[in-house]
Amino acid sequence: MNLSNQRFLIISFLSKTLISTALIYSTLASAQSISYGQAEQSISTDSYSTQANQALQQASKLQAEALKGLGLPRVDLNVRAYAFHNEVDLPLGALKNNLEQSLSNGVNNKIDELNLGGFADPLKEGLKQPIHDGVGLIPDSANVILEDQIVRPTVSILMPLYTGGLTSTSKEVANIQAKRSQLTSKQQQDVQRFEMIQVYFNTQLQQQLLQSNRSHFNAMQIHYRNAIKLEQQGFISKGQRMQFEVAQNNAERAYQNTEGNFKASLFQLNNLLQTSQITDLSTPLFINSTQNQTLNSLLKTYQEQSALIRKMQMDTQLANANVKVQSAAKKPNLFAFGEYSLDEKQNWIVGVVARYNLFSGVDKNKNIQAAELQRYASELLTERTKQEIENIIYKSYSEISTAQRSHQLLQQNMKAAQENLRIQTLSFKEDMGTATQVIDAQNALAFLESEQALNAYKYIMSLATLLQSHGSIDQFQGYVNQAQTDYIR
Repeated sequence: MNLSNQRFLIISFLSKTLISTALIYSTLASAQSISYGQAEQSISTDSYSTQANQALQQASKLQAEALKGLGLPRVDLNVRAYAFHNEVDLPLGALKNNLEQSLSNGVNNKIDELNLGGFADPLKEGLKQPIHDGVGLIPDSANVILEDQIVRPTVSILMPLYTGGLTSTSKEVANIQAKRSQLTSKQQQDVQRFEMIQVYFNTQLQQQLLQSNRSHFNAMQIHYRNAIKLEQQGFISKGQRMQFEVAQNNAERAYQNTEGNFKASLFQLNNLLQTSQITDLSTPLFINSTQNQTLNSLLKTYQEQSALIRKMQMDTQLANANVKVQSAAKKPNLFAFGEYSLDEKQNWIVGVVARYNLFSGVDKNKNIQAAELQRYASELLTERTKQEIENIIYKSYSEISTAQRSHQLLQQNMKAAQENLRIQTLSFKEDMGTATQVIDAQNALAFLESEQALNAYKYIMSLATLLQSHGSIDQFQGYVNQAQTDYIR
């Protein structure tokens, strides 16, 4: 190899080394540890669902504010610009006859005033024909064409005086919908908290299972290496050594499975938080030794706390408002109106309009009955939902108590399993026990470690379900930091 090729290989090797070092440093620098409180705060402020619900809540608030002036006079500035062309045929026969008669009567009266004696009648008779001929010059009909272009600005005012309650009901509906939108946002935040609890502590569970299976695999490797030495020294048979080999392989397979599960759950957590840098969770699995509230107090207070129940109660209010709207359709409407022309003519008009619909093809009585049935159905669905929530609260409370008792028993069993493993290991080394006994003892300890983590996760999810149903899941963080709490690390 010549010198230039050696230089190229050295430079290439150094470049790859520097790039790999930079990537490792970048990965370590960007890695983050996050607590549950930080995760909850992040999803409560930055998630897509939160931003969407904030926008919808603001929209409902603006719509309610927009209707505050409903019922005040409506003032419009109108400008009418138009051109017209009208062609009319006017008959003039009657006008000619009247004109001829009027002229003849006028001339005769003047002649009579002159006292011409015997000359009066011949003179009247002589003038009759000229008058007739003169009027005859006027045509019997005339074609008249009217054309014009007009720009007419006006100001008009329309004010409802009586609408049968429709105006006040519309305002009421808008206010209820604004309040309901606030409850929808709270409900969505509660759903996000529940989802974060599920994803965060499932990731922590998978991490604990991974840690337990890693320890179990490492222990089985040690047992297997010791078995090989004992076989070489002739203290155990090949079959006993192979039992340890099978146990080691099973432990390795379980370790690989839990490693894949942990990576998948960690990816889900990062995806939920819209990041890719979280590699460690600082809030461990936990179990509270005591419960803060009694079952009776939870069942008595959930109606005031639950966003779902309060929303359904508002749905009943909206259904009741719909009854008022349908009833208003049967009542008359009364409006005051006025219009003032802004051109040089300054024309104006004022008045009152009363309107009562006699027939429209819509049976208003049946619409009212339908609205009342919808209100009744809403009330029934609310009561049914209360029953379901009470069932969930009772079941979750029982599951929490069961998990707390199981935790105490598991702690006792853990101590016994650790001692049993120590005894079985010593017995096997002194040729007083079997490989199966050592493997069973090691498996029992690993099972209890996993069971302890699973039981803690069940407790957390039962607690989250209880608080979610009660409407107080925002208090979950207080349970994490509560006194007399066991943490599974």
